[in-house]
Amino acid sequence: RQLQLTEEEKRLLAQEGVTLPGTLPLTQAEERILKKVRRKIRNKQSAQDSRRRRKEYLDGLESRAAACSAQNQELRKKVQELEQRNRSLLRQLQALIKQTSNKTAQTGTCVLV
Repeated sequence: RQLQLTEEEKRLLAQEGVTLPGTLPLTQAEERILKKVRRKIRNKQSAQDSRRRRKEYLDGLESRAAACSAQNQELRKKVQELEQRNRSLLRQLQALIKQTSNKTAQTGTCVLV
C-alpha cells in the first residue's frame, strides 16, 4: 500500500530532516513522527481559525461600536432640538399666561366698577 502525504506533511517532515518510506506499514517510530507532524498541522490550522474568528469578532464589535456612535450622535442632536423646542413652547406658554392674566384683571376691574 502507498503512503499518501500532503504537501504540508512533506514540507514539515523535510523540515525535521525525516524521510518516511513511500509504502505502508510504518514502524512505530515512523508512526509517532507522522502523528507528531499531523498534530502540528492540525494545531497550526486551529490557530489560524482562531485568529480568523477573533478578527471577525473584533471587526463585528468595531462595526457595532461605529453604528452605536452614529446613533448616539443622532440622538444627541434630537435631544438638543427637542430642548430648544421645549424652551420655545415654554416661552410661548408664559406669554399666553401673562396675556390671559392681564385680561382677567381688566375684566374683573370693569365688573367691579
